[in-house]
Amino acid sequence: MVLLVALVAYLLGSLSFAVIVSRLSGLPDPHTYGSGNPGATNVLRTGRKWAALLTLLGDAGKGVVAVLIAAHLGGGGEGATAGLSGAVAALAALMGHLFPVFFRFRGGKGVATAAGILLALDWRLGLAVLATWLGVAFLSRYSSLAALSASLVAPFLALLLGLPVAGIAAVLVMSILLLWRHRSNIVRLVQGRETRIGGERKQAD
Repeated sequence: MVLLVALVAYLLGSLSFAVIVSRLSGLPDPHTYGSGNPGATNVLRTGRKWAALLTLLGDAGKGVVAVLIAAHLGGGGEGATAGLSGAVAALAALMGHLFPVFFRFRGGKGVATAAGILLALDWRLGLAVLATWLGVAFLSRYSSLAALSASLVAPFLALLLGLPVAGIAAVLVMSILLLWRHRSNIVRLVQGRETRIGGERKQAD
């Protein structure tokens, strides 16, 4: 059952909505402009806010669906989403986003997918981490710094909220993966070369 959960979650995670939305909308491949990252922030650089929103909702939504399916397959019950099945699905879905089998393993950085996963694991955890992201993004105007801050606090919040051990472990591993995927952003932040939110001139709608 665990292998089935992992496979389903990985395949869901492999649906790169930045690429899917761009293709359906006649926009360029997100790998070919801006940061080259297939995510909502990069799609926003086209000036199509609706496309970026669809990407954000799609990437977050697949994380939610993956964990909920895992909880159902695992028998449901109280705390099922943050139990073993949910934890396996969380990691598999994020790995699918980072290394999507449908798109030659060229995935995004996983922020939106991780947000959806956290909301599904425990809505309190998801909202608290989202509030952290929004607060840091508002104050600093750096999307990457907001993501890094949210990644750092997520495991501690999971522990404080009393998630099952499997859920806490999954959140910890997810945070490590997100920090690793943002290593180039960390370098640019230290060097003062990171682009602020809205700091790049966008193409006209």
